[in-house]
Amino acid sequence: MAHPLIVLTGPTAAGKTELSVNLARAVDGEIISADSMQVYRHMDIGSAKITRQEMDGVPHHLIDVLEPTEEFNVVIFQKIARKAIKEIYGRGRIPIVAGGTGFYIQALAYDIDFTENKDDPAVRRELEQTAKEKGAEYLHQMLKEVDPVSAEQIHANNIKRVVRAIEFYRQTGTKISEHNQAERQKKTPYDLFYYVLNMERQALYERIDKRVDQMLDDGLVEEVKRLAAMGCTRDMVSMQGLGYKEILDYLDGQCSLSEAVYTIKRDTRHFAKRQITWFKREKDVRWLNLWELGGSREKVLDHILSELKLYRDMFPC
Repeated sequence: MAHPLIVLTGPTAAGKTELSVNLARAVDGEIISADSMQVYRHMDIGSAKITRQEMDGVPHHLIDVLEPTEEFNVVIFQKIARKAIKEIYGRGRIPIVAGGTGFYIQALAYDIDFTENKDDPAVRRELEQTAKEKGAEYLHQMLKEVDPVSAEQIHANNIKRVVRAIEFYRQTGTKISEHNQAERQKKTPYDLFYYVLNMERQALYERIDKRVDQMLDDGLVEEVKRLAAMGCTRDMVSMQGLGYKEILDYLDGQCSLSEAVYTIKRDTRHFAKRQITWFKREKDVRWLNLWELGGSREKVLDHILSELKLYRDMFPC
């Protein structure tokens, strides 16, 4: 019998954090963060990192485990998350994957294989140098010429993923989008409950704008100043996160604070839209549309618990 795995995801600012904690308490679960930024120490405000108080005693994994200078990617996430899942099962508890990084969730839930092709340092350095000399848009155009599907899915500013996609094509002669599509056809090794929390678009955008304003009030600028003083630069993976690179531009005199805030809000809304598009392509997804559940996250929780009870008697709901 497959082990149960609960996924609770959705667009940024939809309210996943509180819901995931309440769900974990209800099913005797532990939470594995599927967030590409909350893994880093010292990056609390811009990542909207859950606080100890908000955790409410529920064990959380993959939060505050790396320094901002360290590399983090889907392969590292998958390795650490698999280990956490095994340990959680060993304690007789239920793992709940919570966060908004769809690629990470897909890699874990469907056991995507990343071992077939190793990185090629020479090619990677060449492509990274191209990005530095000619810009991210030029590199993105290179990807568009060999793999237009990946170019559509990967933002030009995500240089690391653009480089990897071109590198993969040069190594194999195969488009990484085709490889990923084949991997997506895999069946999950888990008894998977894959939930996507969603809300009306305008309401979501308003929550995003309010969250960004709150981040500024909480000291986002000061947080980025501290990171810069620690030696963090915009070419680091950690500093590519929304909110960080824009404030760095402000601190470097490339824009005003109001312009930086405008960009953060705009790009976060665009990011949320891309997240929703990603989850619509995923299989096995159960949509939790707030407008269909009375707009109440309490009713959303009741809905999840009723489904878990209906399908599995192992959940102590």
